[in-house]
Amino acid sequence: MPTALALAVRAACADALALLLPVSCAGCDEPDVALCERCALTLVPAPRRQVVPADGGGLAVWSGLVFDGVAARVLRAIKQDGRTGLARALAPALSAALAHAGCADDVVLVPLPTSRTAYRRRGFRVPELLVRRAGRRAVPLLQHVRRTGDQRGLDRDERRRNVDGSLAVRRGGVRGLRVLLVDDVVTTGATLAEAARALRSAGVDVVGAVTVAATPRRISRLGERRPDTFETHR
Repeated sequence: MPTALALAVRAACADALALLLPVSCAGCDEPDVALCERCALTLVPAPRRQVVPADGGGLAVWSGLVFDGVAARVLRAIKQDGRTGLARALAPALSAALAHAGCADDVVLVPLPTSRTAYRRRGFRVPELLVRRAGRRAVPLLQHVRRTGDQRGLDRDERRRNVDGSLAVRRGGVRGLRVLLVDDVVTTGATLAEAARALRSAGVDVVGAVTVAATPRRISRLGERRPDTFETHR
């Protein structure tokens, strides 16, 4: 069975199963609803921009939400519990980030690759799922070429060293492409920077990156400058 069809069938089965099993709100645990109205209202996009250090120039990253509260719980429900139907609730946040990033018609959306271990565990790739729910098409140009450790608990420099040289372009003939990287969450930006390095080394023009959410510790008020040059736009 073709990979795309197999993924579509698997996602449809997961959505159907969710209808048959007891469900509670991913944001507040209210019974009998996947996402209650009160929690859904907290997912109104508030796009934010930051610039992370990257080879070949800084990488501008737009995020639609803060990775906190309901947004964090919904993303965890998708990634850890396989509640793929919730991705629709995050689609507006990704769409808003894409709009602020200036996603022109000639720009290719390149998702961050999922490790084999994570894919076997989940049965789907989170960034690609989110792109589809936003009504766009993702082109998987990147692949892992070595294993990396768990990023949780690592500081900025440790994260950078952990992912350094871990990604490569899957095929040739990409020189001159204009791409936007896509991921679910940005923390320090180390993985996005590594993805940009791999693509730029193959002659790809990486115009920026977008994520559904950004971790709250990276957020500053408008006008305040931090070393990572994070900017807030509402």
